Amino acid sequence: MIQRILAITQKEFIQTWRERSTLVILLTLPLLQLILFGYAIHMNVQHIPTVIADQSLDYASRAYLNDMVNSGYFDQVGSVSGEDGVVQEINAGRANAGIIIPPNFSELVQRGDAEVAILVDGSELFTSLSAYNAASIIGQNHAVETIMEQAERAGQSSNPAIASPLTAHIQILYNPDFKDLWFIIPGIVAFLIQTQTIVLTATAVVRERERGTLEQLLVTPIRPMELMIGKIIPFIFIALFNLLTVLAIGVFWFGVPFQGNLWLFCSLAFLYVFSGLGLGLLLSTISQNQRQASQLVMFFSLLSLVLGGFIFPRYTMPPLIRLIGNIFPLTYFVPISRGIISKGIGINMLTGEVISLAAYILIIMVVAARSFRQRLD
Repeated sequence: MIQRILAITQKEFIQTWRERSTLVILLTLPLLQLILFGYAIHMNVQHIPTVIADQSLDYASRAYLNDMVNSGYFDQVGSVSGEDGVVQEINAGRANAGIIIPPNFSELVQRGDAEVAILVDGSELFTSLSAYNAASIIGQNHAVETIMEQAERAGQSSNPAIASPLTAHIQILYNPDFKDLWFIIPGIVAFLIQTQTIVLTATAVVRERERGTLEQLLVTPIRPMELMIGKIIPFIFIALFNLLTVLAIGVFWFGVPFQGNLWLFCSLAFLYVFSGLGLGLLLSTISQNQRQASQLVMFFSLLSLVLGGFIFPRYTMPPLIRLIGNIFPLTYFVPISRGIISKGIGINMLTGEVISLAAYILIIMVVAARSFRQRLD
């Protein structure tokens, strides 16, 4: 029995050693994942893109904004005139938080009834939690410092706990109660569909090669691009059906509100499904066997989960890591899914993501067809 086991073990070692590409994948993927995840995963989110609506433009407002920006949690990315501009910037994805300071802020602080409004994008879990906690603490500290300064100018002893000259009203948009499913469902719809579309086509070409039917296709006049499209079309209907099923369960079973236009979401989801199927075909053309294709699918799915913005915000990642995240269709569809489902925004706010997704489909199909042609040669 021991000899038989050793013989099988020797066979597997030899076979694994001969499949050099598979061996390289097995040895390098864990190291690569650790390096990428180490730079991408941030539980305590800082440098939150923030738009400012300073309607006072006086010493008190500048002091308050300096404390917010110098904390490292809020980075000013623009200025607007009022609350409508702040909401528009958040809906467009150009900011994740907004600070609104009313007119005559200095006078209000002196009277002790100043109020600052802070709006936070509630469609991202870690961003909203970090922004809420940071804004609360920074606002309290600034109020204490203001009380101390006023007491020093008046020549009186101060007790910061007695009264606060200003109050920060923090409003979490789209998910004010921090319901976890409202965070998760829009992103998980995108992730599940991407994973399924990649799996559906990742073994398509490899299966033809292993079954010996690829040679039969070679004698036909079909072109590589035509073969790619022909393999994708049946899976489009399967993926779209599953997309609507998952979305319906999220909305009607788990009670996640759908704020946007359903037809717009389905139209953009069609592009997304096409992009995932194209990526699966590319993985299929560069894989030598189904085991290698399955490993690449698992690797790409795990990377996209972290680098695609589903869990962790992409603006906290280094530029190189964000560039790597651009190879996943999930990166472009997560803002679309959250924007339509959670925020109810229209196509005018999603122009950049839609153009990027359309360009991704064109590029991935051309690369997959060229890779398939090279494998045939």
